[in-house]
Amino acid sequence: MSGKIPRTSKRAAKQPRAPSSNATFEATPQAPNRVLTLGIGLGLFLTTLLVYAPVYRFGFVNFDDPDYVTNNPHVRHGLTMESVVWAATSTEAANWFPATRLSHLLDVEMFDLRPGGHHFTNAFLHALATVFLFAFLFAATGAAWPSALVALIFAVHPLHVESVAWIAERKDVLSALFWFLALWSYVRRQYWLTLVAFGLGLMSKPMVVTLPFVLFLVDRWPLGQPLRTALRVKIPMLALSAAGATAAYLVQRGSGAVREVAQFPLGLRVENALVSYAIYIFKMFWPARLAVFYPYPNQVPVWQIALSALLLAGISTAVLRERRSRPWLAVGWLWYLGTLVPVIGLIQVGAQARADRYTYLPMVGLSIMLVWGLPEVLKSKIAIPGAIAACLACVVLSEAQIQYWRNSETLFRHALDVTSGNYLAHHNLGVALAGEGRFPEAIEQYQAALEIEPDAANVETDYGNALARSGHIPEAIAHYQAALGVLPDSPITHNDLANAFAATPGNLRQAIAEYQTALRLKPDYEEARNNLAQVESHAAEMQYNLGVDLAKSGKPEAAIPHFEEALRLKPDYVDAHNNLGVVLAGAGRVEEAISHFEAALRIDPNSADAHVNLGIALSGMPGRMPEAIRHLEAALRIKPDPEIRQMLDRLQKQQ
Repeated sequence: MSGKIPRTSKRAAKQPRAPSSNATFEATPQAPNRVLTLGIGLGLFLTTLLVYAPVYRFGFVNFDDPDYVTNNPHVRHGLTMESVVWAATSTEAANWFPATRLSHLLDVEMFDLRPGGHHFTNAFLHALATVFLFAFLFAATGAAWPSALVALIFAVHPLHVESVAWIAERKDVLSALFWFLALWSYVRRQYWLTLVAFGLGLMSKPMVVTLPFVLFLVDRWPLGQPLRTALRVKIPMLALSAAGATAAYLVQRGSGAVREVAQFPLGLRVENALVSYAIYIFKMFWPARLAVFYPYPNQVPVWQIALSALLLAGISTAVLRERRSRPWLAVGWLWYLGTLVPVIGLIQVGAQARADRYTYLPMVGLSIMLVWGLPEVLKSKIAIPGAIAACLACVVLSEAQIQYWRNSETLFRHALDVTSGNYLAHHNLGVALAGEGRFPEAIEQYQAALEIEPDAANVETDYGNALARSGHIPEAIAHYQAALGVLPDSPITHNDLANAFAATPGNLRQAIAEYQTALRLKPDYEEARNNLAQVESHAAEMQYNLGVDLAKSGKPEAAIPHFEEALRLKPDYVDAHNNLGVVLAGAGRVEEAISHFEAALRIDPNSADAHVNLGIALSGMPGRMPEAIRHLEAALRIKPDPEIRQMLDRLQKQQ
């Protein structure tokens, strides 16, 4: 392809351009065929949906899906005014991406928590992004088939399976859709749409901050226009990029997702970044042994650093030499290098060394280099069959990779097969096994995870859960306490420890204290609140029963503190108020007794016993006989009992 395609007018620029005369993939330079281009777009869309059809039968996985969808109380309620406000303001899971959260809310509104619908949305957005990638490249170059090939590689490459098959990666497919919409509208000079799409992209995933940089590259090739062109759209976009990058950093740092230099030294980060750049290139051409999580290395072998540095330097030198005659090489290479900067690990977020999903947008740059560059190296008769064979290979490999996302067990067993030292895969596999009641197998995985990462508090907590559900409560308590020794402010662990104490005789006070700690750390923790209410109610009932037994055995004074403790645990305990009033009245503390009878009636105005007891207590107070009679009359209406009638008659005669 030629390096520059001139514009003639604003109106002409909005129409797809005819390819230049040396276009290898075009038989002859001719005006674009609208039916052909629409057919290509439709074909790309349907092919993408077909390749990802298996995911419609898959479930959620236990990695991020619970945080974003299945266990998120805001998302589970679907689209409400409260959930929309939450989506716009939430920084949960170390991210602010309101557009992505809204898309999850819409999914729940349409599909409830049936995972097939959520998977379909991911595949649909990926297919739509593919079409807009083709539309952008075709509008910019006028070359239909090269543009279609780049889009097809994007659609079916195995490295992109993670972004599409993982429901929690909705942010990838949604941000890519807005990214390519922004590029397409920029080429067509619809700058207002470019700005809107960019803003929506930033609200889908912060990685979109690099889009203005890519627009400068697109100005160079294929548009062939001065860098100052369309500054009126780039200046506000640059300002939005700066704001978006700052907000993302602050949110992630505030949540603890940004790792400290002490944990991942700067030198190690630079080394890992160099190697990651090279590995992503290698995996583009040889997408094997892909995993959902790659553990961060303790050190990077020197030979890997050296080879990676030589590779990057060699490619950079070569493409810069050809920047005038073959500008697509430099543009594609800088696209790849630049768009990876936010996730290459210089600012380390999370514990992964790299991730396949990080190549979702950057790999387009490499694809442009490949598609526009290879036809000049290979003969046309070889390039076209080679391209077809490569795409078919991608489809086959993607189909195999997609199957690993069937459920959590298949996903993390595969990760363990293709990586080493992967504590997260052991942990999440253990969670998946425990969820099926396979506790001995789960415990083996937790033990393996702790051998790799001894201070993993979340693993200790889940290990404790597996032991508790297996009936090994004392051992479970030990693991919860070990987890809190590493992460003392974990409300989940405090709640789980409280559950274990509650299941152990004599430990109700400790259970209550742990639930209260969990609620102090997370005031909106509904599970802990419900558990606390249940345990307090049980403890209150135990204290109440002790008080009743002591009162019946002729020890009313000893019963008083038990009734009082029952009321401390459960202030709305009507029977405890009533019985405490009885023993207080018997001890001559009539005023206190009256206050408890009145409290019982405030809670339950239809308590006949409280009316009777209050009436009897008031009858002995000077001047309060009318009140006493009214309470006995109320008791008789509620409970027509001959004994109440007799008491009422006696009081009426005394009046």
